[in-house]
Amino acid sequence: MRAEPSQGAASLHQMGSSINYYLQTTTKTLLIVRFLTRSEISSHMPLDTAIIVLSFIGLILGADKFVFGASGLARNLGISPLMIGLTIVAFGTSAPEIFSSAVAALNNTPELAIGNALGSNLFNIGVALAVAAIISPLRPPESLVKKEIPALLLVTVITGVLLLDLYLGYFDALVLIAITAYFGYKLFRKRVRTAAVAVMEEPSPTTVSNLRALVYLVLGLALLVLSAEALVAAASSIAESLGVSAAIIGLTVVALGTSLPELAASVTCVLKGHHDLAIGNIVGSNILNLLVVLPFPGLIAPGPVEFALVARDYTFVLILTMLLTFFCYRAVKKGTMIGRKYGAVFLSIYFVWFTVMLLQV
Repeated sequence: MRAEPSQGAASLHQMGSSINYYLQTTTKTLLIVRFLTRSEISSHMPLDTAIIVLSFIGLILGADKFVFGASGLARNLGISPLMIGLTIVAFGTSAPEIFSSAVAALNNTPELAIGNALGSNLFNIGVALAVAAIISPLRPPESLVKKEIPALLLVTVITGVLLLDLYLGYFDALVLIAITAYFGYKLFRKRVRTAAVAVMEEPSPTTVSNLRALVYLVLGLALLVLSAEALVAAASSIAESLGVSAAIIGLTVVALGTSLPELAASVTCVLKGHHDLAIGNIVGSNILNLLVVLPFPGLIAPGPVEFALVARDYTFVLILTMLLTFFCYRAVKKGTMIGRKYGAVFLSIYFVWFTVMLLQV
């Protein structure tokens, strides 16, 4: 059912308040933990926090401009809108995670990249999908249950197997890349629902000149790279100041910031009545986070993985993914919906993980 504009505004306002509260709570809690250990907090903390906020904005704007420019060039070259939706737009929503993780690996902080990937998957199901289900019950389409949901569960399990030895290296990265290539081949071989393109609300790029599209493309790419560089540097500085590992910052602050496009897209889809797209957006993003983001630290900075990332964080990712699979199958089989109580379950599990993580800092 389509929500009224006033209800949509209220929901978005409530979502913004929740994000702000989450950021404040995370930062304050980590500061308290550091204070209790009687260590000195860096005087650069306010500046680093401001840089992180600006970096999030830069990543989102950069992805937006990149998608607009690339879409304009693609259309001018005669590429179909469906192909643009499946490639450029899909890449755009995951660009913040991809670029920040690549830069983190290049800066020899692979734990930040791994934490970002796992933290984003936790946030996508535990918060973004949960908020969407609480706003309006979701009806998963049968096609999603037959294809994308099993793919997500399979990729999640394979990722866990690769991380069992607490090492992420070349072999692990190549396995994930091979799976990505296979899924990409299968995707373009089959007929895909054109509804995914319907949510694109960017100004139509059909009248955009090649020069203007190229300017947007370069500007967006530059914003993505520079923002990712600034984000990784500031996040690493905060982790050092707080005396916590970069993985903790990646799991919380960085994961939240880079997952904002998925949160906004899911809520927007729900408010417009596109329930299948709200779930599909989260499922697709989580698959990309594991298959595209994780290979960067494996290829660029191979090395050991923190035990907590596997035993604690990956375990909760697997739990949320299995619950999502079960709820979707149950909804399709019984003709019901993923209602508000299921959204509350996702949200509760996320906060359980968040509490456990903070207690172990």
